[in-house]
Amino acid sequence: MIPEYCRALEENEISEHCFDLIFAFDEIVALGYRENVNLAQIRTFTEMDSHEEKVFRAVRETQEREAKAEMRRKAKELQQARRDAERQGKKAPGFGGFGSSAVSGGSTAAMITETIIENEKPKVAPAPARPSGPSKALKLGAKGKEVDNFVDKLKSEGETIMSSNMGRRTSEATKVHAPPINMESVHMKIEEKITLTCGRDGGLQNMELHGMIMLRISDDKFGRIRLHVENEDKKGVQLQTHPNVDKKLFTAESLIGLKNPEKSFPVNSDVGVLKWRLQTTEESFIPLTINCWPSESGNGCDVNIEYELQEDNLELNDVVIAIPLPSGVGAPVIGEIDGEYRHDSRRNTLEWCLPVIDAKNKSGSLEFSIAGQPNDFFPVQVSFISKKNYCNIQVTKVTQVDGNSPVRFSMETTFLVDKYEIL
Repeated sequence: MIPEYCRALEENEISEHCFDLIFAFDEIVALGYRENVNLAQIRTFTEMDSHEEKVFRAVRETQEREAKAEMRRKAKELQQARRDAERQGKKAPGFGGFGSSAVSGGSTAAMITETIIENEKPKVAPAPARPSGPSKALKLGAKGKEVDNFVDKLKSEGETIMSSNMGRRTSEATKVHAPPINMESVHMKIEEKITLTCGRDGGLQNMELHGMIMLRISDDKFGRIRLHVENEDKKGVQLQTHPNVDKKLFTAESLIGLKNPEKSFPVNSDVGVLKWRLQTTEESFIPLTINCWPSESGNGCDVNIEYELQEDNLELNDVVIAIPLPSGVGAPVIGEIDGEYRHDSRRNTLEWCLPVIDAKNKSGSLEFSIAGQPNDFFPVQVSFISKKNYCNIQVTKVTQVDGNSPVRFSMETTFLVDKYEIL
């Protein structure tokens, strides 16, 4: 059962999920004896919904709808009374002691009715109303506040408690705050971002990729330089140079230099010197294909999902394939999996995590079962980061304008996801 909550049998993982394990073991052992329960029943017991809470919310929402309808009716009555008074030339009734003249009363009525009607305009996709006051409804799923109170009591008694998210935050901080690379006086950053939308039955709806070379010079003696660009792209990208860059020189010799060779590049600032764009609906250009196949069964759905790397020269890191799950049905039952997974019960999402996808690990699959319908598992969203760019465009050499002598330079390459969805 421990692997169900912890990805590895390590102290940090056990500490991070300690309360989940306590609640689960509490369902297994009663008065020192083992209960006759299986893993699926434990999930149901620890994540069950409260019927009383649902009834309370339904009653509260009904009361709010009735109150809003009554406000709209009163507002219409006030508007009608003001119109009748204006047509008959009489004074409009005053409200709340703010004056009884036709002007003041009418304007006050207009302000009240307009405010009420404006507040009651229908909103797009409103969030479900939550009771603002104290509720006596039973909330079996809301364990967070009880856990926090228990931790606070332990701290007040002098116990040292490690934060439940400390291990995860430490690992995320290590990824985000990676040690900086050794930057030379001439440093370049190549960054690409991809936006991709695929259909669940196959077919690329749209794929758009934007790339740019950013140049940063920290020493003014290297201001007059030229970049030797090697373009081995065969996908048909559209290249565009900065207006101050000599376009003819780039077209003829693949060199990036200023139109006026006597001028220098700006110092201590990032300058975009070359950018490119690729837009296509060709399926063979998809870097990472995702095939999600939900099948209805007697107890819900059996979901099979697989990935395949189509660009063998790429190396994708920190890949996360997020699959939405139906709400209120508990955790999925994982069958076979390549890699690791996380179940986010708050967002109702199953995150399939793969540290590296490359030519040696170009395909993998995940199988799980859960109650629901096939449409509940879309859209599937993908995120990753890579130190190799998709379009094979690189800076191979930097030279001085005078004498054509080589210049030491550093470079970092990043390939990111802006949006990657399977609808």
